[in-house]
Amino acid sequence: MEHIEKYIEENKERFLEELFGLLRIPSISSQTANKPDMYVAAEYWKQLLLNAGADKAEIFETEGNPVVYGEKIIDPSKPTVLIYGHMDVMPVDPLNLWTSPPFEPEIRDGKIWARGAEDNKGQSFMHAKAFELMVRTNTLPCNVKFMVEGEEEVGSPNLGLWCEQHRELLKADIILVSDTSMIAPDMPSITTGLRGLAYWQVEVTGASRDLHSGLFGGAVANPINVLAKMIAQMTDEQGKITIPGFYDDVIEISSEERELLAQAPFNLDNYKKSLDIDEVAGEEGYTTTERTGIRPSFDVCGIWGGYMGEGAKTVMPSKAFAKISCRLVPNQKHEQIAILFKEHFESIAPKTVKVEVTSLHGGQGYGCPIDLPAYRAAEKAYFDTYGKRPVPVRSGGSIPIISTFEQVLSIKSILMGFGLESDAIHSPNENFALEQFYNGIRTIPLFYKYFAEI
Repeated sequence: MEHIEKYIEENKERFLEELFGLLRIPSISSQTANKPDMYVAAEYWKQLLLNAGADKAEIFETEGNPVVYGEKIIDPSKPTVLIYGHMDVMPVDPLNLWTSPPFEPEIRDGKIWARGAEDNKGQSFMHAKAFELMVRTNTLPCNVKFMVEGEEEVGSPNLGLWCEQHRELLKADIILVSDTSMIAPDMPSITTGLRGLAYWQVEVTGASRDLHSGLFGGAVANPINVLAKMIAQMTDEQGKITIPGFYDDVIEISSEERELLAQAPFNLDNYKKSLDIDEVAGEEGYTTTERTGIRPSFDVCGIWGGYMGEGAKTVMPSKAFAKISCRLVPNQKHEQIAILFKEHFESIAPKTVKVEVTSLHGGQGYGCPIDLPAYRAAEKAYFDTYGKRPVPVRSGGSIPIISTFEQVLSIKSILMGFGLESDAIHSPNENFALEQFYNGIRTIPLFYKYFAEI
């Protein structure tokens, strides 16, 4: 649309200058020394929203870092879009691997280089500028609310409670989030699923002390041997998880969505080569991308016990331990899976050992139906910018706060990401392509247009 292109062209240098001001703030949420920077970032966001045209913007305290809220209500009868973003960033270590200082943003090779350039300052900033564009050109078709937090990189421990306390303030028809990525610069995609997580520590105890393997081997159970056998029983030859009731709430996605997922470019030979493996593994009947997106998984994340020092020590350990996780799909409740695993794992333990299972943490998965009006609006918006229908993708990872939004606020989220795999988020030399940055500002107003029409 001409007014969008004209506004971006006239203001693109100012956009970068304002973004650079935000990127210079070392708002690292995991480091207490940077606590004051969280408030600097919050004040920056407050002013950013007011300058963009918000009717009001304010900073709310939590038990941790602040939350910035802003809004513009043009007509209570019109739909309301709630924007979620985060102003905190990951630590920058190892610093010596950065080509340029992480909090001194610069442009090189058509990219913005800085910590937070993409995750999530750059992507959330796109929404502020798209909002400004619509306000200044008198084309804003919806009410808009902003919620920008300061603890996403440490798990958003206080945002759920803050949402509960401000349900009325946060009422909206859809939550719009740009904290995900696209398949490729010329292949737009919409993240329609995030896997949940259940995580345990297992302790297996045999004799009351470590034993000489020669004097006791073959007569007393070795906890490491037992633990290995128990873990081996958790999946069958078809790659299915054997916990009774584990799949009861797993929803099979439609053939239409599986066909759309299959459109995402994927080369199995390149995938295996990049990992230096001869063959992939997983549940039978599903492709590699489906196994990591639409199906649950079971993995041992750590296992230890006995002697692990230099040389040999002929000992049978008294204890063996493992850390175990399951990635869950939307509709599986992590609290229920935690109980099912504990009951099953303890039930298959032989009487020769004692087994204790401790649940460490978990998070709920999230699914966005592709027939959701907001999905259709996002689909049209991407098509207008990129000339291609976006592919729905299911992420193997998790953004736990997204499911919290649905539980607490009863609002679905649409994940319109513009990042790329090459952006090196959480790593040294994080970057964000200028083309993707400006395409985000082009696409977001189109989402509003189509969402209001639908």
